[in-house]
Amino acid sequence: MTEKIKKLDMLAFAAHPDDTELACCGVLMAEIAAGKKVGVADLTRGELGTRGTAALRDIEAAEAARIVGLHVRENLQLADGYFENTADNRRVLIQVLRRYRPDIVLANALSDRHPDHRRGAQIVADACFFSGLPKIPTFDANGTPQAPWRPRLVLHYIQDYWIKPEVVVDISPFMERKMLAIRAFKSQFYDPASGEPETYISSPQFLENIITRGREHGRSCNFEYAEGFNVTKIMGVKSVFDVY
Repeated sequence: MTEKIKKLDMLAFAAHPDDTELACCGVLMAEIAAGKKVGVADLTRGELGTRGTAALRDIEAAEAARIVGLHVRENLQLADGYFENTADNRRVLIQVLRRYRPDIVLANALSDRHPDHRRGAQIVADACFFSGLPKIPTFDANGTPQAPWRPRLVLHYIQDYWIKPEVVVDISPFMERKMLAIRAFKSQFYDPASGEPETYISSPQFLENIITRGREHGRSCNFEYAEGFNVTKIMGVKSVFDVY
């Protein structure tokens, strides 16, 4: 699901297909509704997942992208469970950043239960920095040199571990559709007809916790539902009246 577009306003990276659906697709839908160009780049195909297969998750990711309304969804096919923050892997991400030139990047949680999430957070943050250095050469699919590009903001979404958010974004109008996007990954989440092994994320309680987390994030700013993010830079506003 990739349109021929010159620039994205927002690009979300995910260690695995379904990370963005669980943690930040409400924000993606909100920005799409506001007219922004939004995409997702999955680092891996989730091939080590206990349930389902990589091929099935490709299909599920495309359906979730349709529900969210993404303009672009790519899979970078790094090794699930084994990708490291190496120069070669960063270059893969840098090519994507320079191709789509997003102003805002969303990345995995800075600390989380799954080691890939922590590594994903760091490799994305580092790639965003190095993407702005002109002495790191990259080329597009036609062999044309890519211009440097550095996003102006990286936000780390919150996943399994409870981390106090530094920014929360109202997603109340999109919560129901967020849950539809999550359920597009039928192989991974609760399905009473499934004969797959039970996992930490396949219980009905896990999906209920997503709704509870949305309420919890929203409560501090009087939103019905919100998604929370952490930042590694000081955030600035031009007016204190912009803050809830």
